Amino acid sequence: MTILDKIIANKKLEVAQLRSEVQLEKLIKSPGFNRTPLSLKKSLTAVGSTGIIAEFKRQSPSKGIINDKVSVIDVTNGYLDAKVAAQSILTDKNYFGGTILDLMQARSVNETTPILRKDFIVDGFQIVEAKAIGADVILLIAACLTKEELKNYGKLAEDLGLDVLYEVHSKEELDKIADLDNKIIGINNRNLKTFEVDLEHSIELASQIPDSCIKVSESGISDPRIITGLKEYGFQGFLIGENFMKTENPGLACQEFVSQIR
Repeated sequence: MTILDKIIANKKLEVAQLRSEVQLEKLIKSPGFNRTPLSLKKSLTAVGSTGIIAEFKRQSPSKGIINDKVSVIDVTNGYLDAKVAAQSILTDKNYFGGTILDLMQARSVNETTPILRKDFIVDGFQIVEAKAIGADVILLIAACLTKEELKNYGKLAEDLGLDVLYEVHSKEELDKIADLDNKIIGINNRNLKTFEVDLEHSIELASQIPDSCIKVSESGISDPRIITGLKEYGFQGFLIGENFMKTENPGLACQEFVSQIR
């Protein structure tokens, strides 16, 4: 059993428990549910966009604790000062040390920039919850969903006004996504089964994605020069977390990084 298998098995139990405790109707009636989500597509393609999706991540299964000292509000303000295109908030507790409160706190100080709920979506309930807590974008990981689930969850998110970042790591996973046209496709440079990072693999896979898609490179980006190189292969978004979070001041680290790619 891979780490991903364990995470998904755990997540299904977690969501089943949540569904027994929280009524869907309660989420739909919550104040945040009526908010109009911000567009990740527009943010990534805007003239002068940094393309950076800066992540708040306390820990990971491969690295352990990355940074458990900084507050999500301070980091969010720092990222906003860096003019990021979007921010990503980990809401998985067991493996990444996050909670939905992190996203809600970030939203309380961020009214201008899209927020991605970074989690392992295995149930439509989580998508409704994402809207209720103030997310603008959800992540659908092709490695842990069927073709039918990717289609249905994508449609639900769309109906709720949320953007979807479809994450793939191989041609087989890419083929699971129905009608790629105009979708946001994230290529994870980290293999979720082995946790090894390979940027060359992403570049090869990028050539098989239609030009109508917005391509996002995820994980393992630690040098501003990598961004310049990836742009040549059509990437418009760059999800970076650990590189900023491993510093004492992630917001400042992000500002310095962005200043070197402009």
